[in-house]
Amino acid sequence: MPPISEIITIFLAVFIVVDPFGIVPVFISLTADMTPRRKRTTILKAVGVAFIVLCLFIFTGNAILRFLGIQPGSFFIAGGILLFIASLDLLLGKPGRTKTSGEGREKEREDVSVFPIAIPMLAGPGTITTILLYVSEEKNPLFILPTLVGSVALSLACAGLTMLLSTFFLKLLGRTGVSVIERIMGIVLTALSVQFVYDGLLKLKII
Repeated sequence: MPPISEIITIFLAVFIVVDPFGIVPVFISLTADMTPRRKRTTILKAVGVAFIVLCLFIFTGNAILRFLGIQPGSFFIAGGILLFIASLDLLLGKPGRTKTSGEGREKEREDVSVFPIAIPMLAGPGTITTILLYVSEEKNPLFILPTLVGSVALSLACAGLTMLLSTFFLKLLGRTGVSVIERIMGIVLTALSVQFVYDGLLKLKII
């Protein structure tokens, strides 16, 4: 695969699991009583924390997998299955299994930037799994690591922008429009998850 195509594929995978549009309705509900200034502070803190967490997995993920003795092929299959489950949530319009826990309780808290917005909404299991899938590949780290960092940074910037303009997007697209976008991203993520499983089977020389 040409480098530019691979960069686009990696970015799309990260962008879809970060789900910048899907966070809009939840962000509005969590920050309904906040002032515009406090909302901006919450967004900056959430994006910053999520970026640090994801970069930690980008630079240490491969070492963690090696320490645990997990073969890349095995993780590809496991990760593909997990991403397939995440894609079903998007396709069926269900709230993410890891993105709704404690939402009602968190409304009462003063700071929702770290939990649940940064973790697990932005830096959730799906995003972490996607990162580990790519760092587990036997590829040039001088290519894959900067590509992942750039993809994460751009995806989180998009998520920050959609949160900043959350009211506008919800008015423009409506909940139906946001749902349609999530389903389209779900279809793409389904295809990527199947590809990961196929690549894992090839790496393990099962097929």
